[in-house]
Amino acid sequence: MGRVLIIGCGGVASVAIQKCCQNSEVFEEILIASRTKSKCDVLKQKLDGGKTENQAAQWNANKSRTKIQTAQLDADKKEEVVKLIKQFEPDLVMNIALPYQDLTIMEACLECGVNYMDTANYEPEDIEEPKWRAAYEKRCKEQGFSAYFDYSYQWAYHKRFAEAGITALLGSGFDPGVTQAYCAYALKHKFDTIDTIDILDCNGGDHGYAFATNFNPEINLREVSAAGSYWENGHWVEVPAMSIKREYYFDQVGQKDMYLLHHEEIESLAKNIPDVKRIRFFMTFGQSYLDHMRCLENVGMLSTTPILYEGKEIVPIQFLKALLPDPASLGPRTKGKTNIGCIFTGKKDGKEKSYYLYNVCDHQECFREVGSQAISYTTGVPAMVGAMMLLTGKWNKAGVYTVEQFDPDPYMEALNRWGLPWQESDSPVLVD
Repeated sequence: MGRVLIIGCGGVASVAIQKCCQNSEVFEEILIASRTKSKCDVLKQKLDGGKTENQAAQWNANKSRTKIQTAQLDADKKEEVVKLIKQFEPDLVMNIALPYQDLTIMEACLECGVNYMDTANYEPEDIEEPKWRAAYEKRCKEQGFSAYFDYSYQWAYHKRFAEAGITALLGSGFDPGVTQAYCAYALKHKFDTIDTIDILDCNGGDHGYAFATNFNPEINLREVSAAGSYWENGHWVEVPAMSIKREYYFDQVGQKDMYLLHHEEIESLAKNIPDVKRIRFFMTFGQSYLDHMRCLENVGMLSTTPILYEGKEIVPIQFLKALLPDPASLGPRTKGKTNIGCIFTGKKDGKEKSYYLYNVCDHQECFREVGSQAISYTTGVPAMVGAMMLLTGKWNKAGVYTVEQFDPDPYMEALNRWGLPWQESDSPVLVD
């Protein structure tokens, strides 16, 4: 049914690619492209039936009919992306590379007339760079908060994608992504109006390291160290980083400390569900993680501003990334479960109502299936599902959209089928 160019071959991309191969009725041919082609070749060999890390992956490889090719690609260079698209002629480009590359790949898709999707919204790699400063400060002033990642860069492409008759699906990971599908599902089936949304992201896994991040360290640490913000009564409220803490008992995980963060799906949900009075995002962190992060921040290791060291420029956070364990290596070590979902309050048939929609994912079960821990799994599966929605025509509006702007039902059904079954409760414990 479809030919797909997949850009990226890290932990999340590896999961998404393996799930595409499980779904070979939809994904007939894929081209895996990355700056390091050898990583693509190793994964291709695994999926073609070569040596695998576990029996489940071997079984999936043997059953898959998906044809796989690989290529070297520098996704920072639009001309290289355009050339590869024209050579392969895909129906869709799945961008599972770095969010810094979103706009370059979107430009290439526009030039070639090909649908686009990603798992995380664009952010400039260095917000202090002069060419970004004016635009960044303007957005902060307009939106009333200081986070340096937001949807506005990509939403600006809506008219061009609509005129070209192609679709850009933004943020089809878990959060953003699945959490927005949960919101659309709740509004369609459970509420007449939604008053509050609390997104809760809990990782109860233990990898045994004193300090490591579960996805790209550079992205993870920048996200966590940014000021927190939430949407309330039509405007943004900004708070110092990690200054709002709550405790919550998560099903199959237990009691955890969680902290309010800025997260991009708040922005789109506030726009697309205009009656909502408050939207917040919380993520769990252990004390050891927070202590390490504060120490690194205090000594300047989270900085994105280049420094001169022994005659060479280095970016501190990129150097730190090179020192930390590769998130893709955490799979064999990580035990425990994740629990990610949304708690809603609102009204149905004139009555007050609360509702909880969530997924629980086991790190070791993910590793047995695809050789990955649950953080990559919970992002990689929705990447495949979002691509599946576009390729099968279930989601086909021309323009630039986020997940909650489409019919949630086929997406939710596919989550159940492909590894992220959701659970629900009509009597959740509410977050104060």
